Amino acid sequence: MRAVRAAWRGPGRERDLVVQSLKAAGAALLAWVVARNLLGDPMALMAPWVALVLVQATVFGSLRQAGQQCTAICAGTLCASAAQAVTGDPLGALALSVPPLMLLANWPRFGDQGIYAATTAVFTLASGTVSASAVGHRVGQTVLGAVIGVAVNALVLPPVHLRDVRENLTALAREAGEVLHAIAAGLRDGEWDAETAGEWSRAAARLERRRDGLRSARDWSRESLRLTAGPLRGLRRGPLEAPPETDDDHWSRVSAHVTALTRALAVAADGDRTPGPPEAAVLRDYARLLDLVGDACKETAAVRPPGPDSGREAEMQELRGRLQDSLRDHAGDGSPHTAVLGTLLLQVENLWVELIPPPQDG
Repeated sequence: MRAVRAAWRGPGRERDLVVQSLKAAGAALLAWVVARNLLGDPMALMAPWVALVLVQATVFGSLRQAGQQCTAICAGTLCASAAQAVTGDPLGALALSVPPLMLLANWPRFGDQGIYAATTAVFTLASGTVSASAVGHRVGQTVLGAVIGVAVNALVLPPVHLRDVRENLTALAREAGEVLHAIAAGLRDGEWDAETAGEWSRAAARLERRRDGLRSARDWSRESLRLTAGPLRGLRRGPLEAPPETDDDHWSRVSAHVTALTRALAVAADGDRTPGPPEAAVLRDYARLLDLVGDACKETAAVRPPGPDSGREAEMQELRGRLQDSLRDHAGDGSPHTAVLGTLLLQVENLWVELIPPPQDG
């Protein structure tokens, strides 16, 4: 019921699924009617079958699979018919034709459509109608179904996958901010041990998976725009342009810096490898700076991001200056915590550069 409500409420994955399902059903019905009336086939099986499976997630995918499936079905039909002519027996023809067709099904150029070569051979021999006219009829139905399936997908609300890119970018920005806020809370409360650092590392690993999802969504976006008529895209509700690919690079760098920060914290939590964290006052300043950087991440993820916050940026500058002074003091005193503080400050500086735009001249 939740999916039904989401599809009714507005554009989204659920509504896209409903649209594609109805398009596939409509393509199958149209192919059935055309095959019965034009080809005079009371069964009219192949045309609706092919039309149904070729209403794919992208128009380019439909066209590619149409070529693969038509080739596979033609190969299965011809191979089964030739085997029947040689053996004169359906069982012998099946034994002769199916093994090489199953090997052919594994050819990468067929993609996941290769299995249709073998299943078509089985259907051809089981139907008991193996003749030149029957072969031509079946091939004709296959081509008809492919044309109808591709045409329906391309001309009726063509699928354009731009929303997933936007959603993944928004989620990546929001989740990066949540990780930074979690780290800041732990540092401020003094809860910094190996177990806590491990939790932060696992949260950063989820950012890596989100980056993989973003790359996959970007690939779908590119493919969905191929062979999709521009005027027909206007029939789709929602944004007609995906965010620029430079946004992918930007947030990939941000998530990489967050991951590097969690690694540095995990190393610093290991007392056998480092002398331990800096003093509590320095960590509180550092935690506050991470909070502000996390706020910048989450504001970017908002539907309507707020404008520049001069008060926040001034506070960040002040905290940054205090931390740099603390680093100089640690280095001057020969403190064993200098390396740890320097590493942590480097990571937040990297995030600062990515998230806080430089002031405009003039």
